[in-house]
Amino acid sequence: TVIFKGSENSPRTHELLAQSFHEAGFPPGVLNFIISAPEDASAVTEALIAHDTVRRINFTGSTNVGRMVAQTSARYLKRRLLELGGKAPFIVLDDADLHGAVNAAVFGAYLYQGQICMSTERFVVDETIADRFVEMFAARISGLQTGNPVSALACVIGPMISQGSIQRINQLLGDSTRKDARIVAGGLAEQALMSATLVDHVNSSMDIYDEETFGPVTTVVRVKGAEQALSVANDTAYGLSSSIFSRDVSRALELASRLDAGCVHINGATVQNEPQAPYGGMKNSGYGRFDGSAVIDEFTEVKWVTVEPSDQPYPF
Repeated sequence: TVIFKGSENSPRTHELLAQSFHEAGFPPGVLNFIISAPEDASAVTEALIAHDTVRRINFTGSTNVGRMVAQTSARYLKRRLLELGGKAPFIVLDDADLHGAVNAAVFGAYLYQGQICMSTERFVVDETIADRFVEMFAARISGLQTGNPVSALACVIGPMISQGSIQRINQLLGDSTRKDARIVAGGLAEQALMSATLVDHVNSSMDIYDEETFGPVTTVVRVKGAEQALSVANDTAYGLSSSIFSRDVSRALELASRLDAGCVHINGATVQNEPQAPYGGMKNSGYGRFDGSAVIDEFTEVKWVTVEPSDQPYPF
């Protein structure tokens, strides 16, 4: 039996998912859907976690709320699975297939307006090919249509989820440009809409370097060689998804072994998920794994049962 608490920001979307399960034939009481007003979310969440019949907690959302869920769960000694924020790095080495890298970059950075925990937020690019990569990337995203996907079927970039997102992202862009970053495509958000935006020459002095944007904006950090690329990619509080583009798969695999991320996709986008593959993060991106056999372990208990001869000897 599952209690599905919908997001306060998108309750109707989650309601549609719950309805789909019911229409598919789930028996009454197996999946129970609830929503709450934002001001009641904390109290409702604690009441659910505290209830004796609740044995597992699965939370997907921001790192800040994830910490609160973890603290509340700990008070009641409940196991939890947390899939939290991300700042997915995408390493582009000097021998990368740039056409393939740009294709994956556009998809990974702007699907669902970049509002995915595994959206590509930082392109860590070798300086020898950075100019060409940025030029190709900017040219591709300049053609992405922004608008209402309900009325414009060709629209790729739809509205962001809230006005708060707009203000926060514009502040990040303002801070980065004041510190000499350059917006090479797109620009500031207007109302709920924002064109696909690319910020070049980002460095660690800027808030956007490690603060999750969660919107249709991504960044380029230029580096010298593979070791610096790895260092910059790991220079984040998050560790969910990542990508490495290189024609030398052995080289990419060696770097992947040292990359602090729950998922590393070689020559693929950061945004991907398969039901047979364990998915989850480390550091501030949470812990535990969805999918595959890993998720069975998350939601079951290991039990030791023995059958023994009743007349076996004991030492006393």
